[in-house]
Amino acid sequence: MKSGFLHQGCIYGSDAEFLSMAVPFVQDGLRRNEPVLVTTTAANLDLLQGALGTQASDVDYAESAYFGRRPPQRATAFQRYWTRHRPAAPRGAVRILAEPIWFGRSRREVAAWKRMEAGLNVVLADTTIWMICPYDTRVVDAAIVEDALRTHPECVAGCQAEPSAQFVTPAEFAKRQAPPPRLPWDDADVVRFDGDLAATRRHVLDEATRLLQAEDSEAMFSIAVGEAMAYLHQRGIEWVTAWVRLAAGRVVCTVHSAQPLDDLPPFVGFRTPALCEQTGEGLWLTNQICEWLDISSDDSGCTIELAVPGPHHAEEHHVD
Repeated sequence: MKSGFLHQGCIYGSDAEFLSMAVPFVQDGLRRNEPVLVTTTAANLDLLQGALGTQASDVDYAESAYFGRRPPQRATAFQRYWTRHRPAAPRGAVRILAEPIWFGRSRREVAAWKRMEAGLNVVLADTTIWMICPYDTRVVDAAIVEDALRTHPECVAGCQAEPSAQFVTPAEFAKRQAPPPRLPWDDADVVRFDGDLAATRRHVLDEATRLLQAEDSEAMFSIAVGEAMAYLHQRGIEWVTAWVRLAAGRVVCTVHSAQPLDDLPPFVGFRTPALCEQTGEGLWLTNQICEWLDISSDDSGCTIELAVPGPHHAEEHHVD
């Protein structure tokens, strides 16, 4: 295995093509005494276990639908698996076969998962994980497959790996993505507040208490907002404008400052505290708690928008 993080895509269109990649990848890892995690569809788990025979029990398995409900949680699960298993692994090498689930995703969710695939090249750069991400052309939209070639430096078919000619740097991929769709905004229902970070935090939490109703939801929202405000403070921002509203079953908080954030990392909030001690990126906990966390910065200033499920979230449709 090469040193450092190795991130490969695999475009397949049949069960045989999937197994021609997965079986040698897993068996080679087991032969080298490397921990192996496979997180894919239930059907592919059955296929692979049948093909591995007696070796199947030596592999860790997780159905993709339950291995990280959202991209920040999935990225964290990868980091934690590596952290947990690397001490006993030869050279700290860990193998992960990770197939995302694309069916039933909203437009915003698909964009977030694509962004995660690009971001893994940055977030896991300091690990010794060898990861292959399969994409099934029988069920995955062609546009998603095309972006897989842009987010994975290499593509593998069977046991053969080749550099992806379409690959772009993670920062460039993030820059090319369209801005996330905005939720409906009715000025009559939006509460605006201008103030320093401490006063703004109190105002946001007062509004959230009125909208969220459940104490545990209020507590989690308070943690997320507190970390977001601390993140701005650490970067020299003291005065902001905040809007709080209920939209599409979510409580949404938007915080804006006329002061841009210098050198904003494109994948801030994805590194676990253990991996970002040196970079000081922060916002990991906010990213874990919130339904989404959008951060942007340009000449007009910086904006952080976060959303958590509201009181009627289960009754609402997905955001496009």
